[in-house]
Amino acid sequence: MDSALTGMVVVGEARRVSTAAPDGLVAIVKRDCPTCVLVAPVLHQLAEAGRLAAVFSQDDPEFPPDLPVVDDRTLAMSFALDIDTVPTLLRLEAGREVARTIGWSRDRWEALTGVEGLGPDLPELRPGCGSRTTEPEIAEAHAIAATVAALRSRRVELGAAEDDIEAMYARGWSDGLPLVPPTPERVGRMLLGTTRAADEIVAVVPPDLVECSVEKVAVNAVLAGCEPQYLPVVLAAVEAACTDEFNAHGLLATTWFSGPLIVVNGPITRAIGMNSGVNALGQGNRANATIGRALQLVIRNVGGGRPGEVDRATLGNPGKYTFCFAERELDSPWEPLAVERGVAPGGNALTLFAGAGVQGVVDQLSRTPESLARSFAACLRSVGHTKNVIAWDAMLVVSPEHARTFRAAGWSKARLRAELGELLQIPGEELVRGAGGIAEGLPEGFRTSTMPKFRDGGLLIVHAGGDAGMFSAIIAGWASGEIGSEIVTKEIGT
Repeated sequence: MDSALTGMVVVGEARRVSTAAPDGLVAIVKRDCPTCVLVAPVLHQLAEAGRLAAVFSQDDPEFPPDLPVVDDRTLAMSFALDIDTVPTLLRLEAGREVARTIGWSRDRWEALTGVEGLGPDLPELRPGCGSRTTEPEIAEAHAIAATVAALRSRRVELGAAEDDIEAMYARGWSDGLPLVPPTPERVGRMLLGTTRAADEIVAVVPPDLVECSVEKVAVNAVLAGCEPQYLPVVLAAVEAACTDEFNAHGLLATTWFSGPLIVVNGPITRAIGMNSGVNALGQGNRANATIGRALQLVIRNVGGGRPGEVDRATLGNPGKYTFCFAERELDSPWEPLAVERGVAPGGNALTLFAGAGVQGVVDQLSRTPESLARSFAACLRSVGHTKNVIAWDAMLVVSPEHARTFRAAGWSKARLRAELGELLQIPGEELVRGAGGIAEGLPEGFRTSTMPKFRDGGLLIVHAGGDAGMFSAIIAGWASGEIGSEIVTKEIGT
């Protein structure tokens, strides 16, 4: 598939409205506003004095009666003039606004119009009402329309007999699951989730090294089923994945099983409803599922990373559809992963890790941190292979029931990591080829050495999961650091 397809959206209708307001005094009103009704006689005074150029009515083209009323029920002029309160009275000169007042104030209206004695029977002041442009559904629809008008993506027109879902699958856009059709309106709405410009280049996406704009990320976020408020997280994930350090190209090309795993920290996880508790690594949460999927679709559709082509995994793992969860921070005994990796407390950030799959850790009997740490170490020994050392990273996901054991004993995360480091110093005689009757292993020259299972910084520890169950998890990584993929933490913008 041509990687340019990822900038496309399925063609839809978009209304364009041309507006032009006359020079002079212009009023914007609506019948459903007591203050607008109140000032109707004043508008008649201005018209009789030959000073009123036009009245734009937001809800009734016959209000006020017997005046030069322009029907603005589409709100095209109200939006063009940035009206948030009615009545609004403006003076326009050469098509430019030079003065404005809102609501009713005799002094301000007389100063703006140059006409004295306005509304002699009216009170001095009355506040205005909210413009129809401020109604949430209308304001959002206008914002979407404005965004749609600026889209640069090429449209793909589907035949009348084509099914949207099947057409996208046939064109090779899918990861194997159904996609959400990225209509202009959906992409426009998605772009409302970020303050970044649609044409801003987010990253150069491997393996084809294609420039990817915010708009292209938004298209794939729609395909994945994201909500607009997820878009800043997806953008940060794309940026992190396309760094040289993370090495997404190498991750795709390896025959190992790994794919991008996203761990999200900060208040944004609660704001967008991410799951950090029961079944955090599983299905059922829209934010978790679609954020990870959107990243994978960007890599597939923009970068050209498709299974069987550049993606050469021998087996792969289900996490290559999507692998994303939030850390359970509020009751964690430890600092969040992002803070540990240099992000200020309270900041929004994500950490990208080349995760190969989930291995459960069962320990329902340990009641001391020493015993539980030994259980963790014994299971961590098997990451990759019991004889593989240093070259593999891993993530230890500690459940709340296990975490309580460390909290009660006052163990910090640093203490647990140091303990695991000591327990995972492995004698070379257990690692060399032939040891234990296993041909796999290190060369004979390492027999007298002692080797650490993980490199410095190669073991991540996070807190997640449901309240019940003395089960934690190990997520094996891929070749670490310069020989494979570096762990990358990225702050999430707006």
